[in-house]
Parts: sequence; C-alpha cells; structure tokens
Amino acid sequence: MALEEYRKKRSKEKTPEPFGGKSTARELRFVVQKHDASHLHYDFRLEMDGVLKSWAVPKGPSMDPSVKRLAMMVEDHPFDYRNFEGAIPKGQYGGGTVIVWDEGAYLPSEPEKSRKKQEQQLLEQLKAGKIKFSLNGTKLKGEFALVKAHGRGDNGWLLMKLKDKYADTEDITLKDRSVLSDKTIAEMEESPVEVYGQKKAKKTKTEAKTTSKTSKTKTAGTEKNKPAVKKREESVEKLMSKAPKQAFYTEVAPMLATLVDKPFDSDEWLYEIKWDGYRAVAFMNEGDVTLKSRNNKSFSEKFYPVQQELSKLKLDAVLDGEIVVLDKDGKAAFGKLQNWRSESDGELVYYVFDLLWYQGRDLKELPLTDRRAILSQILPKSDIIMLSQEFHTSGIEFLEAARNMDLEGIMAKRKDSVYQTKNRTKDWLKIKANKRQEVVIGGFTINDDTKKAFSSLLVGVYDNKKLIYSGKVGTGFNTKMQKDMMELFKPLITDKHPFTEEPDVNKPSRFRHNPPNATVTWLKPKLICEVNYTELTSDGIMRHPSFKGMRSDKKPAQVVLEQEKPLQEVVPEAEPLVTARKDPGRKTLLNPTEKSQVKKVNGHELKFTNLDKIFWPDEKLEKRDLINYYYRAAPFILPYLKDRPQSMNRYPDGIEGEGFYYKDVSGSAPSWVKTFDYTSDSDKRARKYLVGTDEAALLYMANLGCIEMNPWNSTVKKPYNPTFCILDLDPDINSFNDVIETAQVTRQLLDDLDVPSYCKTSGSTGLHIYIPLNNKYTYEQSKEFARILVKLVQAELPELTSIERIIKKREGKIYLDFLQNRPHATIAAPYSLRPKPGATVSMPLHWDEVKKGLKMKDFTIFNALERMESEGDIFKPVLGKGINLKKVLKKLEGL
Repeated sequence: MALEEYRKKRSKEKTPEPFGGKSTARELRFVVQKHDASHLHYDFRLEMDGVLKSWAVPKGPSMDPSVKRLAMMVEDHPFDYRNFEGAIPKGQYGGGTVIVWDEGAYLPSEPEKSRKKQEQQLLEQLKAGKIKFSLNGTKLKGEFALVKAHGRGDNGWLLMKLKDKYADTEDITLKDRSVLSDKTIAEMEESPVEVYGQKKAKKTKTEAKTTSKTSKTKTAGTEKNKPAVKKREESVEKLMSKAPKQAFYTEVAPMLATLVDKPFDSDEWLYEIKWDGYRAVAFMNEGDVTLKSRNNKSFSEKFYPVQQELSKLKLDAVLDGEIVVLDKDGKAAFGKLQNWRSESDGELVYYVFDLLWYQGRDLKELPLTDRRAILSQILPKSDIIMLSQEFHTSGIEFLEAARNMDLEGIMAKRKDSVYQTKNRTKDWLKIKANKRQEVVIGGFTINDDTKKAFSSLLVGVYDNKKLIYSGKVGTGFNTKMQKDMMELFKPLITDKHPFTEEPDVNKPSRFRHNPPNATVTWLKPKLICEVNYTELTSDGIMRHPSFKGMRSDKKPAQVVLEQEKPLQEVVPEAEPLVTARKDPGRKTLLNPTEKSQVKKVNGHELKFTNLDKIFWPDEKLEKRDLINYYYRAAPFILPYLKDRPQSMNRYPDGIEGEGFYYKDVSGSAPSWVKTFDYTSDSDKRARKYLVGTDEAALLYMANLGCIEMNPWNSTVKKPYNPTFCILDLDPDINSFNDVIETAQVTRQLLDDLDVPSYCKTSGSTGLHIYIPLNNKYTYEQSKEFARILVKLVQAELPELTSIERIIKKREGKIYLDFLQNRPHATIAAPYSLRPKPGATVSMPLHWDEVKKGLKMKDFTIFNALERMESEGDIFKPVLGKGINLKKVLKKLEGL
C-alpha cells in the first residue's frame, strides 16, 4: 500500500495527523498506538520502505507465546505518525483519541548487516506472509512474528510472541500509559496535546472564540490537567534539583571506558552501540557553540553541519557524543571522517549519549539514568543531532546483533554510574565485535614492481614514550585514499626511523612469498590510523592487519596497545558468557529398549533395525543414538541435503567396522525415495543417486548406517552449477592452531575482497570455509576461483600450507584443497556426525570462535543439539545470495 490511500482518507485542513516524514536513523523503528475510535484497539506499525506498515490489533499485543492476536492490515502510514498523540476530530476518519502505547527500535530476527538489506529482508517476508522480528521497546521486547491468517481475508494476519526470555503470561495491556506523555487514553481525552511539534488542525470559528477567552500563555489543557510538555518540564526540574550549581565551562576530559573480553547480562547495566566515529563534546551557552575533540581540539569548522545544527537547538548544555559519517546504506563509514569536506562525502550525524551540564547545573554526579532522562527530554528533534539509544537487553545477544550488522562493538554502562573525568573507569565498558587498534604511522614502503603510491604502512604503538613496531599494513586502502594520505606524509618525511628498533621491511608481504624488494620512507610519528587485525604474536606484531581509516582527534603519544581485561576482573558479579537455550527442541524418535521399531515418518513407514548395535564403543553409543540425533537435528541439516544427490558414507557395524561409500541405490531403495540419474565421466557408469528430500530420506540413510551425510555442492535443479564454493583446510602433522591461523588468513583475504565467508569444523581434523554462489557459476568456475584463493593463502603462509596434490610433496603441511569444487565431489554436510572417536559433529562456527583454543571435540553428539537450538542455523547465509564472481576477480587483480 502507498500513502495515497492514507491521504485520500484524511484532510490536512481537518486533522492534526502527520502527512509525511523521513527516517534518518540507523535503526528501524516500530510503534504501537492505542486508539479509542469507534472501538478501542491497538495500531501496530513497523517502519519499512520509508513508511509505517500498519495493522489494527483489536485486543492488543500479548507477551504469551500461546496467544495469537488477530491483526488486520490497514493502509500504510507516514513515518512521522510514530510520534502522533492527541485527538482526531469526530467525523474524520479514525476519529478518536490516540496515545503512543509503546515504541522503539526493531530488527529482523536474523538481521542483515546494513539497514537497507534489513528492509529488503522484511519486505520479502511481508510478501511471503510471515515476518519474524525482534522488538526493543519500553514494554514489548524480544521475538515476535506476524503471520498471514488463512481464511481471514486478504488483510488478515496473526500477531504472536515467540518463546524467549521475555515471554510472560501477564496481560501487558494493563500497562496503559503512553511512553511519551505518560497519559492514559482517558487523560488524553480530557487534555489532548501536541507531541513533538505535530501540526495542529485548523480551528473552527467556535473553537477560535473559545481559545481567545483563555490566556495566550496556555497552549492546551487546564491547571488540573497540565500538558505532557509541562509534565516533562516538571520531571526535568525535579531531577535538576539534585544537581549542584556550576558556572559554564569550555574544557573537559571525557569519561573513558575499559575494554573487556566478553559481553555479559545484567539488570544493573544498560547497553549502547559503540559508534564508529570521533568522540566529541559540545559546549553550548547563550547561543555560542563550540564542538571539541577529546583532546580539546576544535571540530567546529571541520564538522560545520553539526556545529550549525547545534546552534539552532538553543540549548545551554554540555553534551557528550560521537560524530559519525553515514554512507548511502546508513552505515557508519569511519574511513570517510578524516577527509570529510561536504555532504557529498557522506551524511554527518552527532549521536549524543550523555549530558554533563545544563542551565547552570553540574550533572556529572547524577546517576547515568537521571542524566539520560533529562537529555531525552531536552534534546529537540533533529536529523543531524540524535539521541544514542540505550538498550535494556541481553549484552550477549546485543553483541551478536552488533556483529551481524557489522558494527564496531557495544558499550556497557552501569545505570547508577556518575560521570568521571580524567580516568578510565570500570563503570563504562567497551566490548568489540572484532579486534581493532589505533596505531601511529612511522613510515611506508614501496615495492619495486608497484604502480601504487605506496605498498604498505609501518605502524607502532607507544610504551613509556617508546614507539614499538607492531606491524606492516598492506590492505584496506584504495587509490584515492593513498593519494590523500601521501599529501599528509610529504611534510613528515625524515631520514631517521621513529621506532625503538628498525623493522625489517623485506619480510614476506601479504599474499606474496618472496616479494619484490621494498624501499622504505620514514615519517615523523605524527599521524594516527586505525586497523583491524586477527591476533597479536608473542612479540607484539599484529597478524593480518587491515587499514580502516585515519584519526585526527588524538595525540600520537596517547596511542598505546589496548588490551582486553578479563570480564570477571572488572565486573566480578557479571554472569558468565553462556547462551541460554531458547527451546528444548524435539524429543527422540526411538524408544530406548526395542532392537527393532517401525515408525511413520512423512507418511512413509520406516523399519529401524539393529538399534542396540554399538556404533561408538568408547562412548557406548548405539545405532539408535545415531538415528535419534538425525531425527532431532533434521530441521538444521535438511536445508543442506534438500534436492541434492547423496554420496552415503556407510558404517553398518559402527566406526570400528568397515566403511564404504554407497552411491547407487538402483533396485534397493523403496519406491518413495527420490533418485537422480547420473553417468560418471570417469567410469561411464550409470547410477541412481538418492536425493535428499525430507526427514524420511534422512532417517532412511541413517538406518543404513550412514553416519556421515555427504551431499553434492549442487542440486538436481542445476546439477552442473554448485550453490557454494568450498575451501578445505586439511592438516597433516600440523597443530589445530595452525589450521585456525590459516582460516584467519583466508578470512582476511576474503574480507578484503568483500566476499562473505562461513566456517565450520570438519568434525575430523580440519576446517571448511564456504562461499555462497547460488548456482550462478559452473563447477569449473568455482574450482578455478578456489585455486586462485588458495594460491594467495599459500603465498602468505608458505611454511604452514601446501597446494600439492601428491601427499609426499606436501612435506607434512596443511593441504589447501580446492578440488572439493569438482562435480560430484562431496564433503561432510553442516551438522553431520562423523565416524570418529568422540562422535564429533561438523559444526558451523561464528568467526570469532575461530581462534586459538578451539578444539574439534568441542562439538559432539552430546552437545550439538543444544548448541543448534541456542544459536539457530548460523550457516544459513551459505544458501543465500551468491557473490558476483566477475567483480571479485577484478579486485583480485589488484593483489
């Protein structure tokens, strides 16, 4: 629906309702409005595609997962409607009283990284008739779904709460006050007010006469029923009365946070996004506004739109926040801050998260929650100056959401913390989604075969006034960046290196072994940049650093190695990092006693035999345990088997018996089993491969003693076009930590190419890295792409890896196997068991789990199901949108 329908039903001359508005926020917004029209109901609205998609919910939302509320889809509403409260005149469409019952931010349940992609995801779900999302409101929190209700007409939907820690059987609608004005419907009817500057409808002559009799200073209501604005003013005055008087000032050392190694959950803390920008304090008094960095350096001219917008606010306040540049997708682009010149370089936003001084009062000793309460009331609406939203949620889940959205990290702040200056406090914590470090640039290199301005940066960090070399940064900058950076470098060129020890610049460079000779140019240590990296070596060198952007808001001497403190040391009372199970999952299929059982699965009778046969002797696991596992894991593994021919790896006598591949089911499979005819190029044999379809096919294979599920990379729909490319990291005598390092290097290479990648344990000795293709390319193209990638990785790690097919020639190194991308080559599916001691599982991983200390036996038949239910299918994007191989190959030419 478009806004045309909304506008047809309303007149700007007769109703105070808004008719437009545009979102500039990073987060998608939702609102629930309680509406007393011809009948009392709740309007549930989700921001999507520039408007508010809207449903009328007669009984209102419920936090009880067993309750499903009818929700009738109505016309789209304009974005500004989310703040509308007041009275719609009688006789007009929807005439009656409206309050904002709840509002906040929301996300798809499995959010994409950018806001634009999230909206596309939601619109696709809307079209499909099932939307799953997570709300972060004042009243409504956690997972919800809107599902098309068959039999209820074209507009009939059901709104339901999904099972999570916020689920509750209490009636949430008993909380009947507005989250904006704190009024009930009845109070709003007695004293309607305009909220946040909503436009009033024109008065009738009678209304004008009535208004003229009242004092001009009274905008609405009576002394008995004061406006919501007045209530907010009283709330601010009450909080301000606790703060001592203080004269205005123009310098302050902002409060600094401590870096910790883990997220945590606690009701005593609130969480915010860690904005990827420059810290900035705004000093505002009597019309004068100065914007300063954390080092008291003026930002007023450099970021003039922020300074000009602050001047319009007419506040007497000292604000603390972060300046960011947003790209076209609404994503913070840190690299654009240093060279920002105008709006063409990106949209500037100042996210304000604290208030230090206001109207002659020092607020620093007030609790954080009080400071933010005042801030939220006094900060006017603006597209440039925005309140940084606080989240009262799980810190563990919030960090995961930040990772999924490719944010820098999150902040955790004690609710009762005072504002401390000049020291790094444990009341504010930062938790990074990825390793990131500020570094000082001490020189650059130029390889003798390059046409670029420079080949790499030589960087370091300070330790007791000594600049310690910390690595060579060779990726992350484009030609324009390099040109701009060279202009900064020229006046700083010197003959003397600035480090405590002169670095060896001719060590192997990124993705090249034995590189061309590199000449070095030393620089005075005056410039700072930020880099991402995978880990630090024992001698303090960053592995696989990548340039993120320049900084101009700090002094080089302040750049020290930032090391994470153990969470328990900083917050002893914090709950350990554990993720609660959302759902216990399905129960087992087979009973624990009978040796043979017949069960009906997907309408087919399956006879399960020899169920007491031992399949894993050391673990005393039987064949029934194998079948029960696959029955319970079916929702997770089936997407990777569906419509794919299967090369069954059978162990009918368990892992100590003989194993063999079983590919041809001609004449042996039941009639209901789907098969695929295929003639091998190698032996010209015609075969009928079993095709994965549903639980019945999966359990039929398991009953054959098929411990390991090995699907093709392609489906029967396009058998010659794989849906993903696989890199198999197969160790020989290497430690698993060597495999982990190789995976990290591979991931860094793929990140540099903007190629999404997903890692899983093999369940045996190695790791598998998947790249989505979505059957756009042939097996040959997939294989050659993988060959290029492994060559680059091998050049980076020549002492650890090999691409030799002949085992003897590998010299015990990790084999980077790209040949898994040939037709009908197979590899253990995600969530597949392996015929190995311990009953290990090929388990999908979050990339931050791919680090030293990871063990293959971390994921077995004993804990895999709990992890699946807890984490969900984190490998799902592998089956999603494929890469543009042409663009990737073009980028590869630059390496």
